Amino acid sequence: MSQYPVQIELLNRFRTAKEQKQTLKKLESGMSDIVIGTHRLLSKDVKFRDLGLIIVDEEQRFGVAHKEKLKRIKENVNVLTLTATPIPRTLHMSLAGIRDMSLLEEPPEERMPVQTFVMESNEQSVRDAIHREVARGGQVYYLHNRIENIYETAAKIQKLVPKATVQYAHGRMSERELEGIMEDFIEGEIDVLVCTTIIETGLDISNVNTIIIQDSDRMGLSQLYQLRGRVGRSNRTSYAYFMYRKDKVLQETAEKRLQTIREFTEFGSGFKIAMRDLEIRGAGSLLGAEQHGHMETVGYDLYCKLLDEAVCKLKGEVKADSFETSIDISVSAYIPDYYIQNEEQRLEIYKKISLINGTESFYDIQEEIEDRYGDLPKCVQTLLDVALVKYDAHQMDIISIAEKQKNIIIIFRANARISTDALTKLLTMKDSPYMFTASAEPYVTIKTSPKSGINALQYVKNFIQSLREVDIK
Repeated sequence: MSQYPVQIELLNRFRTAKEQKQTLKKLESGMSDIVIGTHRLLSKDVKFRDLGLIIVDEEQRFGVAHKEKLKRIKENVNVLTLTATPIPRTLHMSLAGIRDMSLLEEPPEERMPVQTFVMESNEQSVRDAIHREVARGGQVYYLHNRIENIYETAAKIQKLVPKATVQYAHGRMSERELEGIMEDFIEGEIDVLVCTTIIETGLDISNVNTIIIQDSDRMGLSQLYQLRGRVGRSNRTSYAYFMYRKDKVLQETAEKRLQTIREFTEFGSGFKIAMRDLEIRGAGSLLGAEQHGHMETVGYDLYCKLLDEAVCKLKGEVKADSFETSIDISVSAYIPDYYIQNEEQRLEIYKKISLINGTESFYDIQEEIEDRYGDLPKCVQTLLDVALVKYDAHQMDIISIAEKQKNIIIIFRANARISTDALTKLLTMKDSPYMFTASAEPYVTIKTSPKSGINALQYVKNFIQSLREVDIK
């Protein structure tokens, strides 16, 4: 920003005491316009003349207390938070409408998704991964998150790949020592950097395209995603190995985290991973300091419903009366055991299908299922079609779709918002199979014909589509 009349300062532990003192003085007097810093900005001695905007990068690294302290610096300050994987509390606040949210979905040019592997620890895989990367002139992160024996681990890696240059780094090193090692690594003088999670954020080294993470089952989902993001910053194929101790029985939540990081490898999957993290850990407390956890007293679904109603009330929005749309027609719509063998995963897909709310989410879920489990059986495709029809019918104030003998009965709500003109046009069309009956809850009868070769679901689809078309006209 050298071409603009803006004074920018830096504040972190790598600055000398004298430099920090000068920066603080400029901030308080208003001589500096922008300050970029670490948690050091939260210290009591940091004072601003007129703070207008706070940008929190890598938001998942900050606790609630940190964020509230930032906001207390000045009331009504604008806050912009940036993160690839929002914590459950922040994500839920955004989904509930308490905070605004924008998504960046376009990846940089020529980037390729990181090839992701989840496996038990074994020396042969580590040796092969390092040899493969070093042979093509690349570098490797080997993450060992225990400072007390990181030196022994570095020596072990050096023994595995004697021709490679191995060094280690962690957060307890002095500023100058750590800075020297990182400069050597950036310059390409180090082949393998054995390190802690100190590399999780802020590093962008295009030549590092392999990361090996030991004891990955001990880390959070957001952390795993951030660590994987340290590689794949060039047009080369990159690799991430998430390892756990051999013969270890993983806890259920740890297994879910590793399964998620293995499944979601495409660009822009950070939001999907954050959503899965929300499902696994819960939404946390909006008024307290917990950034995750379940609403044990009322249940999560009821909590979301109550929160949604409260947000609408504060916004002055009128919440529409809720009602259910039921479908009872003779079609084969289910997920067979042979297609998704894991019962928990099958239930998860059922839940996702039930939440379809338009053609976009319909195609998103269809693509996800095909990507994870292969070509869709006819019964699964039908299940997706039923979910979309149910959503479309709900938008038209239809409360029931039922097959009775040779007819299909479609019942509307008493105060349905359907256009009577559109319905009249549909009923008076040539060879119309529809018959309308006025009552407390008006309904349309669809006369089916075995000779038509159309199943009940297609009849309902045709009705909804025809009604929508005449309504538009």
